[in-house]
Amino acid sequence: MPASRRGSGSVILPSGQTIAIHTRTQDEEDLPHATKKTMADHLRKYESLFTLTPQRMRMIVEAFTETLELGLSKNNQIVPMIPTFVFGWPTGEEKGDYLALDLGGTNLRVCLVTLQGAGKFEITQTKYRLTEEQKQDDGQKLFDFCAECLKTFVESNVGEGPGMLKEGQMLPLGFTFSYPCSQERIDHGELIRWTKGFGAPNTEGRDVAEMFKQSLAKHNLPVELTALINDTTGTLIASHYVNPSSKIAVIFGTGCNAAYMEHVKDITKIGQLGLPQDEEMGINCEWGAFDSFEHEHLPRTKYDSIVDETSNKPGEQAFEKLISGRYLGEILRLVICELIDEGVLFLGQNTYKLEKPYCFDTAFLSLMESDPTDELLMIIGIFTHFFALETTLAERQFFRALAKLIGRRAARLSACGIAAIVNKMGYLEEGCAVGADGSLYNKYPCFPERVHEGLQDIFGDKGRNIVTHHAEDGSGVGSAIIAAMTKNRRDAGLYPHV
Repeated sequence: MPASRRGSGSVILPSGQTIAIHTRTQDEEDLPHATKKTMADHLRKYESLFTLTPQRMRMIVEAFTETLELGLSKNNQIVPMIPTFVFGWPTGEEKGDYLALDLGGTNLRVCLVTLQGAGKFEITQTKYRLTEEQKQDDGQKLFDFCAECLKTFVESNVGEGPGMLKEGQMLPLGFTFSYPCSQERIDHGELIRWTKGFGAPNTEGRDVAEMFKQSLAKHNLPVELTALINDTTGTLIASHYVNPSSKIAVIFGTGCNAAYMEHVKDITKIGQLGLPQDEEMGINCEWGAFDSFEHEHLPRTKYDSIVDETSNKPGEQAFEKLISGRYLGEILRLVICELIDEGVLFLGQNTYKLEKPYCFDTAFLSLMESDPTDELLMIIGIFTHFFALETTLAERQFFRALAKLIGRRAARLSACGIAAIVNKMGYLEEGCAVGADGSLYNKYPCFPERVHEGLQDIFGDKGRNIVTHHAEDGSGVGSAIIAAMTKNRRDAGLYPHV
């Protein structure tokens, strides 16, 4: 690697933080910019690194399918394949008023969902902001706050007319709690570990459903906690309620996950529960962990290895680190930093702002890919406004092509995950719809189209039978439908022990 044409130093800020500073060492006023040919030569190298061939994709799908099957047969696997105790599909005829509570990373959302049958519903909702203090405060206090917000919501929605609650009406509640839990039944969940910046003590290893029930009793609320669910499972059920051809749900956002409906006879690790073998149950895959630790199947580059090694959980969530919105910008930043060090980019300019990990947001890749101008003015804006760097047209074209390579790889790997479930369940011939949600799927340019292209590369023309569509609201509507399904099941005396 040629020596960098920058000088290096560091400055200590008033906060005590040390930042690296890199400047040119030459006296020349104008150091040469990278030429179009230079950038084209480099692009070829990255094309070979980030391009996934159909053959490689099919090999990944094969390994992925085996991993899913292993997770169904044994506990404590890398991809845990968590049984949800959501039995079968909604009929679409579920009716009545149900509450849904969604404890997210930023907000607490409370919804009143009126299911009207025929796949129709109405929703009233309110969001309550969570402070950083609440996320770190005692766990029971956090659930007390959830119950207080629920009480405020219920009281403000009591009245006459449509979408209103009757005084004292007892309501089933679906609680969306999207943090890893081990469940023995649908209204129970032992928190394995907090994620998304939460750290509330006295919660991990405890039954969060029971903790929340205590908070509900404190506030004397006419609410029955019926189901504790993961948002991906809710997305699966809500998507099928509205579109019965939906058989898989995926989330591609800051993280990634999938859920689908499995035959109980094939979930051999819960054989001791004595459930009917011809029943079906939703599975929350937690598939972001695919190929973790061993790293045998996924096409990781050295940039992916750096992202992994410098993350807060090295070795874990290997699949997620290649495709989720949290990491794509960082992968691109690492490539740019390498080219700066090789003396290819930004010669003579001060590049210290690019040295900060995760300073290059995945949203920048979206903007770069969707820049409609010949001069790529949006890319000029990103580099001048956020990093105080000037760019040439050749550099900007290179950045856009690089963003496209990284974004396309993410979509094609996402297609591999979907294809593994399609493979496992034999959905290819009849085809199925896939409810998809998350910022990457909804906002990243061409992401859905690239997923579809990937499915066709894996399956040939039959890949057209698998179609993704924007999912319904899993943590609100899906949670309420699951509460309705669970109430109906228990009222009918079916498997009350789970």
